[in-house]
Amino acid sequence: MSALEEIAGDAVLWRRDLHRRPELLYALTETSAFVARKLSAFGLDEVVTGVGGSGVVGVLRGQPGRRAVALRADMDALPIEEITGAPWASETPGTMHACGHDGHTATLLAAARRLATTRDFAGTVVFVFQPAEEGGAGAQAMIDDGLFERFPVNEIYGLHNLPGLPVGRFAVRPGAIMASTDRFYIDILGRGGHAARPQETIDPILVGAQLVTALQSIVARNTDPLASGVVSITTFHAGNTDNVIPQTARLSGTVRALDGKVRGELEASVGRLATAVAAAFGAEARLAYERGYPVTVNHAAAATRVGDVVEGLFGRDAIDRAAAPMMAAEDFSFYLERVPGAYFFMGNGPSAGLHHPAYDFADDAIAPGSLVWATLAKASLSAAD
Repeated sequence: MSALEEIAGDAVLWRRDLHRRPELLYALTETSAFVARKLSAFGLDEVVTGVGGSGVVGVLRGQPGRRAVALRADMDALPIEEITGAPWASETPGTMHACGHDGHTATLLAAARRLATTRDFAGTVVFVFQPAEEGGAGAQAMIDDGLFERFPVNEIYGLHNLPGLPVGRFAVRPGAIMASTDRFYIDILGRGGHAARPQETIDPILVGAQLVTALQSIVARNTDPLASGVVSITTFHAGNTDNVIPQTARLSGTVRALDGKVRGELEASVGRLATAVAAAFGAEARLAYERGYPVTVNHAAAATRVGDVVEGLFGRDAIDRAAAPMMAAEDFSFYLERVPGAYFFMGNGPSAGLHHPAYDFADDAIAPGSLVWATLAKASLSAAD
């Protein structure tokens, strides 16, 4: 058995252990402790806990060198009831690793162990194990806690498993690879009354229904057809009984874009239409618009490095260098606003989709994933400044 096979075999056990005990957002007491114990056992030069709340950072120094690179894995699970029936299924009711962060963590731990064993590189590798990717902006929390000041790096890389892409295959692209995500809440203030006398009311349900239709025109008629955008109404709440026209209604939804300029245009259009449609019926619209994760934008040189590493390891057919971007969002975007780097995908085979209760990470993805991580770290460290 090769050293890589031995490490990957151990990492499968780590992954299944993490899968049994999922934790949410920043409340990663057991997960963070598990990661810190492993990194210390591997002999890393520094293991720092509590970064950004519950993040863990491991520092590994090779031969003297000028460059440093960060590799990031997310650790948190999701509030979903698991239905896989696997022997390693979640033992925490209502919580499961439905996005594969257990696999990401195990894969990066395997790479850390491999690099710590060989130390066949010049420079410094920083292993970033992040909390709260699932809506908690853990990346921003780690940055706010001085991640890049305390552990300065030249580049940073992140990966995510992708169901449907064969195990051992990878995908990347320069430029935007994941969308921004914003949310909005629109309160429509009308005038309630008896449902039998609608002429005495300003019906917020009617206004809301018109607004739902009008908001769909933003992408269809106000956005460049060659740009990507999403405006989706996901909730509509109004009224409590069948014979009363309510006083108010509330709509909420999400806005996604792959370009910062388009993101701003979509936000402005939501506000403009909400105000205008409500006013046309004599109602008032109050908008609360919350910006979430930015667009995840890969730096071209870093994306090329990912492609070159995968091709060098597994051949040209193992890497898609022009992967289609996704309208889902990722807080790795905050890192890429500060440091050059790239975010890429590795195959998870024919599994259930991400965030599905039947999803499970493909254990046989750990070996190729950890090899790519380790090789990518060395490639980044040997790059010219």
